[in-house]
Amino acid sequence: MKKNLSVRELVLMAFYVALFMVLDTFVNTLPFFQMPNGGSLGLSTIPLLMASYQLGWQKGLVVSIVSVFAQFATGPMYTPDLLGFLLDYLIAFSVYGLACLFPNFGWFDSGVLITNVIRFLSSTISGCVVWGLLPLPSAAYNATYMVPTLLLDLVLVPLLLKALAPLMNKARA
Repeated sequence: MKKNLSVRELVLMAFYVALFMVLDTFVNTLPFFQMPNGGSLGLSTIPLLMASYQLGWQKGLVVSIVSVFAQFATGPMYTPDLLGFLLDYLIAFSVYGLACLFPNFGWFDSGVLITNVIRFLSSTISGCVVWGLLPLPSAAYNATYMVPTLLLDLVLVPLLLKALAPLMNKARA
């Protein structure tokens, strides 16, 4: 990442963090999107993925990491210790900033799939190591919100990228 960010890049990064916070707050206010012991439908992952694809992996990673800490302001964080924070939040959400590193196959953005799988694995490992669950129950619990998040991301991110491509290309000029 270059040393001096342009005003446009800083504004876009702040925009994606703000959009993350708005969507995370929205989901946290609706109980039917919430799991009883943490986890929710990941509408807020969409801005993280969009930041990666529009701004590149380095700025996307910064947006994702800042968004993790912004979650402290938007709702409850379910973690008993540092390891839980690392697995359930820092690794699980930061990985979305790396989505653009994975190749796209036509309309299919493999970065969306891979980053969601990494988040699922990180949360499942946390369920085992931090929360003391066996692997299958941990995977089943996390799948209840991660599968819908994955499907939502797989559909919406490519559609948004295509719809916003003229604006994104114009913004880069």
